[in-house]
Amino acid sequence: MLADDADPELAAEKLIHPQFPRSASYDPLWQGRYADGPNPLWLAESLTDLMDLAPGMRVLDLGCGWAISSIFLAKEFGVEVVAADMWLRQETWPLIVEAGVESQVMPVRVEAHDLRFARGYFDAIVSLDAYQYFGTDDLYLGYLQQFLASGGVLGIVVLGVTEELDGGPPGHLADMWTWDHKAFHSPGWWRDHLERSGPVTVEHADLVPDGWKHCLRWQELAALAAPPRARPACAEWARRLAVDAGRTIGWPRIVARKD
Repeated sequence: MLADDADPELAAEKLIHPQFPRSASYDPLWQGRYADGPNPLWLAESLTDLMDLAPGMRVLDLGCGWAISSIFLAKEFGVEVVAADMWLRQETWPLIVEAGVESQVMPVRVEAHDLRFARGYFDAIVSLDAYQYFGTDDLYLGYLQQFLASGGVLGIVVLGVTEELDGGPPGHLADMWTWDHKAFHSPGWWRDHLERSGPVTVEHADLVPDGWKHCLRWQELAALAAPPRARPACAEWARRLAVDAGRTIGWPRIVARKD
């Protein structure tokens, strides 16, 4: 999340990108201030390039953060979104109202294992930079899919790796690779995991094109414009991403359809 005094020209330089024309129409400072990690609008745009969303569809945005991805989905595709996150802030509703989508986006504070929706209620479920924190459980998809209509679509983008790291991380990442990074997996792993653990067929599994570069742009921006306490860690991540150059770190993008 960018500091309140972030330079708007710097934000525009880093967050306006030709690969994401839909996202480019949103204020870059707004994008940066309400992003808990790499730009959720970019992740949403990259994912929805592979999904057929239509006006009136019901979408669950699971792990929505500040819900700017939910706002994006509502404005760009005319869908109705439940913006769900266990850390939902009180400021989220004013953001939704300010964006003019209060009739389309409903914020809900909920934990991913305690969803209280009707069976088959959603036409689509999306999860951006969140699913890796709960969805690696072999039983989770079996639980989640009950809220998805037959033929409905699950789309996720997660921070991960290009190939499975059976021997551990490479040396240039080893000293910052912590226990929770074991949740980082490859597109192939996600394909096998989802098809093994739930009644879905994976239609697409790859890496977001140039995803590591987009993550690098975000970390470079955050290293200069995030609140001061967060800048050193962001700068270190930017340095490591530059050294890695997409060999290890990437953004798996998965689309699966309920059988």
